Amino acid sequence: METFAPAKALVENPGFAHQRRQCLKGLTADMIDPPIRPLVHTLNGIAACFTLQCCYGHFVFTGCRDPNNLDPLPPQAPRAPITYRIAYLALCIDKTPAGERLLEALAGIPDLDPDNIQFGSATWFWERQVNSYALQVEPDRFKRRDQAVLEYGEALRIERLRARFFERLAAVVASTAASADRGG
Repeated sequence: METFAPAKALVENPGFAHQRRQCLKGLTADMIDPPIRPLVHTLNGIAACFTLQCCYGHFVFTGCRDPNNLDPLPPQAPRAPITYRIAYLALCIDKTPAGERLLEALAGIPDLDPDNIQFGSATWFWERQVNSYALQVEPDRFKRRDQAVLEYGEALRIERLRARFFERLAAVVASTAASADRGG
């Protein structure tokens, strides 16, 4: 997220429904990291939003050549620092009461760890899709980058935080979906 910025205010977007249909029409399960497929599926079932991009977050280290590694960090520190490809979710939200409630709930997720979780707007996304927002797990000093090089101890902390982040995000999404199902 090289262009990560504070969250912008929702604006009217008369083309939202069409944009949502177009975006979701091209989405396939294999485009989503397996650990977050159910979350993204549930999120895309909420009429007030749709996902643009997402990543579970990948730790790449000595002996691990897969840039999309989903394995936990090894029990012993690798010889070299770890490259962390950030965990994030970028989505578009409709300017409706339901969308405003979702936006407010998502904005509270960084309270888990404000030094390592950010919520805002990524200029790159906003230029292509108004009302786009991103939540990401990344040490604040790297918040404008797509990846960071971390020492082992910090990588372990980020790995644990990533799990808590997705748990909280799943709870927000489930609550929002349930509210939408009840007509709220």
